[in-house]
Amino acid sequence: MDHGEQVLLKTEPVAEEGEDAVAMLSAPENLSEEEQDELRRELAKVEEEIQTLSQVLAAKEKHLAEIKRKLGISSLQEFKQNIAKGWQDVTATSAYKKTSETLSQAGQKASAAFSSVGSVITRKLEDVRNSPTFKSFEEKVENLKSKVGGTKPSGGDFGEVLSSTANATSSTTSEPPSEPTEESP
Repeated sequence: MDHGEQVLLKTEPVAEEGEDAVAMLSAPENLSEEEQDELRRELAKVEEEIQTLSQVLAAKEKHLAEIKRKLGISSLQEFKQNIAKGWQDVTATSAYKKTSETLSQAGQKASAAFSSVGSVITRKLEDVRNSPTFKSFEEKVENLKSKVGGTKPSGGDFGEVLSSTANATSSTTSEPPSEPTEESP
């Protein structure tokens, strides 16, 4: 292995998040003893500040919890407020507004289409009712009605036709059928 390959294979340690900073100092980079002492003092100072800030944050969180308790704000209420705020934020976005507008237009178009279909069906039923075939069928039903139910004024509704047909049928079936007579040859 030549010297170029050794340089390529040599790696410097990389600090991982949360790794002790002192461990990184174990391989000082050509620092004088004085510079190392200065860095160690600075390190200790930063660590102390971090610890102080953590304590201050914990005290502030405790104070916040106490204020919420006194105001009667529960976790559930806070959760509801967060959800409401989040929903408000979502509805304020342009994407939501565009989607809402598009869905509204689609709903209006669908409503208009259903209305149009209803109108077309109504017209078609009127066309069928006015067609010669339906008129002929209607006349045949009226004729049947007058034959079965007796002479009644024409033009009753379908329910009346059924009722009169049922009455006529029941009155004709109440008589016993006559027995056929056999003719002698």
